[in-house]
Amino acid sequence: MQIVATSDTHSRHEQLTVPDGDVFVHAGDSMKFGSLDELDNFNRWLGTLPHAHKIVIAGNHDWCFQTMPEDAQARLTNATYLQDESVTIDGVHFYGSPWQPWFLDWAFNLQRGPEIKEKWDLIPAACDVLITHGPPHGILDETVRGESVGCEELLLALERVQPKLHIFGHIHEAAGLQEIGATTFANASFLDVRYKAAQECTVLSI
Repeated sequence: MQIVATSDTHSRHEQLTVPDGDVFVHAGDSMKFGSLDELDNFNRWLGTLPHAHKIVIAGNHDWCFQTMPEDAQARLTNATYLQDESVTIDGVHFYGSPWQPWFLDWAFNLQRGPEIKEKWDLIPAACDVLITHGPPHGILDETVRGESVGCEELLLALERVQPKLHIFGHIHEAAGLQEIGATTFANASFLDVRYKAAQECTVLSI
């Protein structure tokens, strides 16, 4: 299975070159302000992609999925939306979750420690591909200030689950790939810290 992944397009998805593959994954922040109009535009674009399967999670900019969840999910007709949920495609188990440690009072923020741990405890053991918006602590999570801002509790959950792939974004400037043990980590952010196009889609095989 070939997975084509991106994240943090912030309504600039039409600037992205998307190669064909089996599954297209967007790991959050598809929008800039999180309005339903932005979502409609994103959904229309998703409908032009050739992939047989498309998976989307929300990010901290994607407000409509938190404030108007029923309306937002009803409008996303060209992809499967995952929020603390799983989907199985050709025997491969995907799990998606939008949460991240508290960050400037944006959407899907939870406090570090027990509050966010409750969300990561929901990740099933049978998870081949984990999709979150934010990174785990110490893995492709370093800001321009040199700070590792990923989630400590997510890192502990990964030690329990050990997925084959973990796809995320959120920290634009840390985009890239890293392999640790049995897991390939992909920060698939499209835009850089200045919100300029910086990285094309990440193509992964499983």
